[in-house]
Amino acid sequence: MPEQQIENCINEALTADTQKNALEFASYLRASEMLFERGTGYWEGKLYWMIKYKDETVCFILIGAEEKPGPGPWIIWSDDSGSNCFADFPLDERMKEIAWRNVDICGNCGGCGNPGGTRKTIFGKNFNNVCRTTMRFTNPNAETLECVKKMVEIRKSYILGNT
Repeated sequence: MPEQQIENCINEALTADTQKNALEFASYLRASEMLFERGTGYWEGKLYWMIKYKDETVCFILIGAEEKPGPGPWIIWSDDSGSNCFADFPLDERMKEIAWRNVDICGNCGGCGNPGGTRKTIFGKNFNNVCRTTMRFTNPNAETLECVKKMVEIRKSYILGNT
């Protein structure tokens, strides 16, 4: 499917501020030189994208419900690929609070092969049972999107420092 399709899917599946925020985030990602790659395997046929920078995954986006494409929420999952890039990165208290509220606690789905998750330090605070996608943002509002953008910047910086 064409790379541009994420914007078409956003326009078809989301409305009002949710649509506006998703389109703005997609635009931000493109301006940050991110590549959009459609999901495969379990995610094939769903409105799911892996967002990559220099062949490394930065985050994941799902438009609509996981069970079937169509109207529903949009979700952004962070990806730290087992790194500690979110451990002690300096972040203001408001952004830390947003990140901490969106820590993705393991749901025992088995997708990572590590049921129960792992212990992680996220911006100086310890969490148990964290999914491998450290944070999950569902229908993020404008303020939460600022935090998500910071997570993208942190991950991009980490990738640049390790290539």
